[in-house]
Amino acid sequence: MLPLWIAVQFLSSLPVRLPGMPEPQQMGRSLLFYPLVGALFGALLMLLAALLSATPPILQAALLLCAWVLLSGGLHLDGLADSADAWLGGFGDRERTLSIMKDPRSGPIAVVTLVLVLLLKFCAILVLLEQQAWIGLLLAPLIGRTALLGLFLSTPYVRAGGLGQALADHLPRRAGWQVSGVVVVACLLLGGASGVVALLVASAGFIWLRNLMLRRLGGTTGDTAGALLELLEVAVLVALAL
Repeated sequence: MLPLWIAVQFLSSLPVRLPGMPEPQQMGRSLLFYPLVGALFGALLMLLAALLSATPPILQAALLLCAWVLLSGGLHLDGLADSADAWLGGFGDRERTLSIMKDPRSGPIAVVTLVLVLLLKFCAILVLLEQQAWIGLLLAPLIGRTALLGLFLSTPYVRAGGLGQALADHLPRRAGWQVSGVVVVACLLLGGASGVVALLVASAGFIWLRNLMLRRLGGTTGDTAGALLELLEVAVLVALAL
């Protein structure tokens, strides 16, 4: 069960403490549990939506978005901000792009990107609540975190050393594809037509963003993986809200 707790600790702000420093093999296996963490996020968001059902929808959407950000600790939003700065400031150059991603400061492009993404998320959540299409609150975090697994299964990690390298090197690939397949079936069974739409939109977004990473960097980094997750979550929510 240690890989599960590693995944929960890394992807969330939930109070999970590990008994010690994990082995690289355990780090790699933790990727297999990323979809389960996404499902946990979705279940908590749906529970919160039910508890807040008597709240005005606009306030309910705001509270759900705050809870969503707090659950993740803003981890992936940070990756999105760094990637936005680097993509514009890198001027198409690989090394410059990677260098900007390591800079902890956020420029105006990062701030604008975060505002737009959170605004879209808020509006989409509001529409889904008004339509009582709560399943979107489950599908978006589930698919987003499964996309991280798919990214590490299919894309080279370009920064030597560190956490991302351990994840990439020790990920059980056959089990990873099997877990991804189970998630696809689960989305179809749970979401029906919404599940089909969510998977199609997420697949298209995944392919496009992965190709951007490969052309600019030759692979992925932790920051671009976080950006992928955030953008796919937004894409799924918006598609389901339309």
